[in-house]
Amino acid sequence: MIIVPAYNDRWKGISMLKQTVSVFIGKNNSEITPELRRGCGVICGCTGIFFNLLLFLGKIFAGAVSSSVAITADAFNNLSDAGSSVVSMLGFKLAGQKPDSFHPFGHGRMEYVAGLIVSMLIILMGVELMQTGIKKIISPEPVSLTAASVIILALSIAVKLFMFAYNRIIGRRIDSVSMKATAMDSLSDVCATAVVLISTLTAHFTGLDIDGWCGLAVALFILYAGCRAAYDTVSPLLGQKPSSEFVDSVKQSVLSHKEIIGVHDIVVHNYGPECVMITLHAEVPADGDLLELHDVVDTAEKELEQSLNCTATIHMDPIADDNMTREMRAKAALAVKRIDPRISIHDFRVSDCKNRKRLEFDALIPFGMDISDEELEERIRGSVLEETGCETEVKVEKGFV
Repeated sequence: MIIVPAYNDRWKGISMLKQTVSVFIGKNNSEITPELRRGCGVICGCTGIFFNLLLFLGKIFAGAVSSSVAITADAFNNLSDAGSSVVSMLGFKLAGQKPDSFHPFGHGRMEYVAGLIVSMLIILMGVELMQTGIKKIISPEPVSLTAASVIILALSIAVKLFMFAYNRIIGRRIDSVSMKATAMDSLSDVCATAVVLISTLTAHFTGLDIDGWCGLAVALFILYAGCRAAYDTVSPLLGQKPSSEFVDSVKQSVLSHKEIIGVHDIVVHNYGPECVMITLHAEVPADGDLLELHDVVDTAEKELEQSLNCTATIHMDPIADDNMTREMRAKAALAVKRIDPRISIHDFRVSDCKNRKRLEFDALIPFGMDISDEELEERIRGSVLEETGCETEVKVEKGFV
């Protein structure tokens, strides 16, 4: 009763390892499922722990033999990378927990939190190593060259290049911010170790002691990698703008239904790589059949969920699409573009007010305009009045995509 599940788990682990390798070498054309995604994260984490601990032990030995602070600093950098792999692996495991009453959108952002912790550990290690490098610059000590040191550093560069490629390819395939950050950290380690190797060879063949300076350079490499990783993980936690490719895919999918005239107010919420929520407004003919249009919108929602692996909610906006409305909309759009070509309009309506035509619409403006919303609304009303002769009720809003 106990042995059989153990063997089942073993075979499951072997199967997941094979799939991960297939993802790496590009032979897996199947869908990246949540289970495969988490399996890739766990296996890559285990790989990082193994290689980084191995490199740490080798460099600690080389640093002790050669009395090099740069090699020792690089060794502790690898030790921090091993700790980072542990945190990253736990992040993938925790992110895979099912939604509950306290977290109805799941735990997918735990992967971002894990990436943030990893980046903080990298930055902390960089600060510590920078202090060590400065002390070595102030009080230099002779560095001796050994064959073991050169071999270990050269092997370290080769291993880190492999880890960079491994994490980068799989990180892109499964769209993992954490693994992409780990890949960049591995690449910075390659540069750092190369600097250490150069300093060791320089000291031996020229007598020029640059060990402390190289240790400081390694620390700066580490700090840069940590800050970059922190930015990449904090940004999705704060709610970053979706990619233009993703937004275009949403628009193309919804507008593929001829009954839908236009889309606007697209909002994308990311609760982790496996939980993306989309809301948008779809413009439909005001004189269309309400039940038929409702079915079209429902179909568009289902297609978004299937093609983009998301949860979609579409609000239906009925608008008039007669010749007079189209003409007035074109004039209003031209008047708005004269103020700023980046501004677009939607939810356009023409109504009668005291025997005069009255225009109503929303104006979508970019972030960073050096004018208040109230002043911009006033300028839009004046420009539209000049172009169309109509009073205007306009609402200024910022774009989320």
